[in-house]
Parts: sequence; C-alpha cells; structure tokens
Amino acid sequence: MWLLLFVLWMILNGRITLELIIFGVLIASGVCFGVGRMVGYSLKTDLWVMRSLPILLIYIPDLIFEIIRSALIVMKMVFRADEPDPVIIEFHSGLRTQMQNVLLANSITLTPGTITVFQQGDHFVVHCLRREYGDGIESSSFVRLLRHIN
Repeated sequence: MWLLLFVLWMILNGRITLELIIFGVLIASGVCFGVGRMVGYSLKTDLWVMRSLPILLIYIPDLIFEIIRSALIVMKMVFRADEPDPVIIEFHSGLRTQMQNVLLANSITLTPGTITVFQQGDHFVVHCLRREYGDGIESSSFVRLLRHIN
C-alpha cells in the first residue's frame, strides 16, 4: 500500500524533485500509519494481497462477467414483465477464512438478482429474485476461485 501511495503521489505531481520525493515518503507513511490505526490495515494485509494476486486477477474479471450476465437476465425478466419467484436459500460455503467469506458475500450482493441477507462464518442466507438464481450458488465460480486464496 505504501508503494502504491508513493507512486500515485509522484504520478499526480508530474515531476520528480528531491522535495517531492521527501514529501511523498512522509505523506505515504502518514497515510499508511493512519489507515493502519483506524481500520487495522497492516503489512500482513499487504502480504495477503500479494500472495492472492494471481487468483484475484482471475476473480475480478469473473465477477465483472457475472455481474453483466446477471444484469442482462434481470433486465430481460423486467422487460418481459415476468413475475419474480423470490426465495431465500441457506448454504455453507466451506471457505475457511473470514476474508474469503466476506468477498463471497459482497460478490453475491453485487450480482443483480441476489442479495446476501446474513453471513456468519461460512453460513450464508441469500435472497434470490427467482428460484433458479440460487441454484448451485454453493459451488459457483466465486466459491471455486476463493478456495484457492489462502
């Protein structure tokens, strides 16, 4: 995070001088320290992101694809004036860490037609606009990819 903040500082300034480098180091350090104190962000989080980067580079395009695909399906339902068949489903993801489960919960909520109502550990309660939107959610591409993140 520190390196990204420092590089962003240098890019936004548009030139490289000793003064800007010193201020960049101080500002990036201050922001990292402040964020660490406020939200518990640490070097451990940076290391986790770096280790998980290959999977995240696959996960993010998959998430975008699923959002677009689901949006088109929901739009088609709306334009055809199909009646929704809402259902609430419960499942266990089998994911080990809180970070994996939170990523899954947020991904489900970002996908049109589904909302994570409750998540505790690997237990999920999801509201689906139609019954078929929840079919196979516990073995979705999101879950398969998140299992590879340590």
